Amino acid sequence: MKLYNAPAPAPNPRRVRIFLAEKGASLPMQDINIMGGELKKPEHLARDPLGQVPTLELDDGTFLSETVAICRYLESLYPDPPLFGTTPLETARIDMMTRRVEFQMGTPTGMFWVHAHPITAAFIKQHKDFGESNRANFDRAAGWLDRELSTRSHVVGDAFTIADISLLTVVDFANWIGLNLPEGLTNLRAWHARVSERPSAKA
Repeated sequence: MKLYNAPAPAPNPRRVRIFLAEKGASLPMQDINIMGGELKKPEHLARDPLGQVPTLELDDGTFLSETVAICRYLESLYPDPPLFGTTPLETARIDMMTRRVEFQMGTPTGMFWVHAHPITAAFIKQHKDFGESNRANFDRAAGWLDRELSTRSHVVGDAFTIADISLLTVVDFANWIGLNLPEGLTNLRAWHARVSERPSAKA
């Protein structure tokens, strides 16, 4: 297998790298130059018609894209430690929170990046008022997660899961583009400090 990757700060490829590190597994990787337009070149479009990373190439030449799909496939190959839950209810809750992290935190982060950040201004017509408006959405979602984390150590219960990986990569990318966690969110900030100390966070 081979993972088509993009280095930090790209959050989605990092999700897969952290997932692999938690499993104690490694794969050959080929970096794709996002800013250089390599995503939209024919070679990569043949792997993923939407021109995204990460993309996983299987031994038989099949390609998988989308981070959760890739991680679910890797979970079947490397089941320990389990990062998608061990019971039907736990798995459902992990899926629920991963999805909510993506929509509630990931969407405003992405919209801010596309429409308000100076780097993306060179590539797209920005709607800066809309982009800046996503700060409020990000802060609102962060407040919700702070309340969720008041009763547990991780996003879902007391175990580190794909939901934590998803949130960590979003929060770190948001910080890189200038969306910082609001002050006073002690539960969310304590969670971030804990998971950032895991060796996998350096992946």
